[in-house]
Amino acid sequence: MRICASAAFQVVSGLPRRNGINHGREIAALSLDLLDIVKEFEIFHLPGEFLKIRIGLHTGPVLAGVVGRKMPRYCLFGNTIRLAEWIEQTGLPLMIHVSEACKLLLDMVEGFDLRSQTSPATKR
Repeated sequence: MRICASAAFQVVSGLPRRNGINHGREIAALSLDLLDIVKEFEIFHLPGEFLKIRIGLHTGPVLAGVVGRKMPRYCLFGNTIRLAEWIEQTGLPLMIHVSEACKLLLDMVEGFDLRSQTSPATKR
């Protein structure tokens, strides 16, 4: 059985205070932790079915601000956000997909072993 629940969440590090190259390390570590947890998360009303998430990582400049009066939300805008969304949307479930910019950033910190397992879709 396949159930589609289109809920997308964005996580950011380095806002509002910049934290150098640590933002890549923090988001990558969070992504690995989420993936470990979700692999064991059985859907209560569907025995034997597990939650499957897709994760897209990218790094770059963003515009951030609070939008709304009745129900204000902290929102992120810009090409960095659109590219991260595209990476996630075209990715495979239960995998972390990383842009080239994010890979270069993670190569500068210790503790991450990135390897290519699939060919990414081509943006048109």
